[in-house]
Amino acid sequence: MSNWADLSTGQRIKSLRGSDLTQMGLAELAGVSYATVQKAEQDRGELSVGSLLKFAAALKTDVAVILGQQAPRRGMDRSNRAALRQLSDAVHDSALGEWDGFEDPTTVEELADVRDLAWSAYWDSDTAKVAGLAARVLMEGQVRYASATGAERDRLAVILASTYRVAASTANGFGSRDLALSALTSAKGLAKQADDPMMTALLESTLSWIHLRGAKMPRAVAVAERAALAIEPSFSKSSRPQLLAYGRLMISAAVAASRHEDESAADDYLSQAHAAAARLGTDMKVYGTSFGPTAVKTEAVGIHVALKNYGWALKLANQPDMAQLPTGMSKVARNRYRLDVALAQCAAGLYDQAGDMLIEVGLDAPEWVKHQALPGVIGKRLAKVSTARVRHISDLIGVPLIA
Repeated sequence: MSNWADLSTGQRIKSLRGSDLTQMGLAELAGVSYATVQKAEQDRGELSVGSLLKFAAALKTDVAVILGQQAPRRGMDRSNRAALRQLSDAVHDSALGEWDGFEDPTTVEELADVRDLAWSAYWDSDTAKVAGLAARVLMEGQVRYASATGAERDRLAVILASTYRVAASTANGFGSRDLALSALTSAKGLAKQADDPMMTALLESTLSWIHLRGAKMPRAVAVAERAALAIEPSFSKSSRPQLLAYGRLMISAAVAASRHEDESAADDYLSQAHAAAARLGTDMKVYGTSFGPTAVKTEAVGIHVALKNYGWALKLANQPDMAQLPTGMSKVARNRYRLDVALAQCAAGLYDQAGDMLIEVGLDAPEWVKHQALPGVIGKRLAKVSTARVRHISDLIGVPLIA
């Protein structure tokens, strides 16, 4: 596909409309005539500002994208664009106080339950569900928070902070860095007001991931390390939530260090994560974040893959206790691990196994896989052996792996 900015306005509208929406359907959504849509896509005449705004709203995008000033996220379908737009509205409106009209907001207990459901949807890669649930918590929760006092206000602050965090994580997964940082800014303010060091630590873990996604590896490492030092546990006396937060931060630092090709630092951080997991003994979850022996073992595979220690990664993946992943492991974590294993298999010449693994991931998480970099990397390596196989995999999972 040509550079987005090189396309005409009509070509961009047609591309954004996609094959799942007809010209008549777009006309109805935008509130314009069918002829207007035809003329727009054929670049006949100039579109008024009003028409541009209508098209942008109907296509769940911005005028800047239609005009070629910004590019849409590659592979994002209309439902995900709509979900991110809903999430963006909720994040900004709730932070700015634009939440009038809730005469009888949900109770604190119910808001906590909805927050938990939003995190479950996130780990199931259900973006639309995350957006709907998070929007409800942020809007209604802010109504209650504005008038709450004492312990109830602190509890609401933590619920809201955790919800802003799931919004930030979702946005970051789609490359919407500005939205992720906006959500995280609100979350950090609430965590500070609630004086909750564990929530603050987990927010720093998310910030580290945002920096990692933005290819700012040294900053990603520094953020995670600084936050870990602030809550570094005494392993004989530390609480389980403290061990979880510390371990998760060590994983964040190790991942970022491995992407920076700093093997020594990655090994040191990973060792600390192993120690925290061993002290925990079992997997556990706090504020939507899981950590424990399973997380350390699966993340270790990815860290060694990033360091190009493919043989060691496969050795870890082939250990008896890794043959069957826990049923409670989230879809996102499970498939991220599978992609790491597939890449290591490619490096070891196990192309058939890698192809099968890629198919498993694509069928298990069809929307999530579209926004990951590794499938394309794996596809290119498999294509050196058989382009026909790669095209077959592309057709099966609905992701273009090679040109």
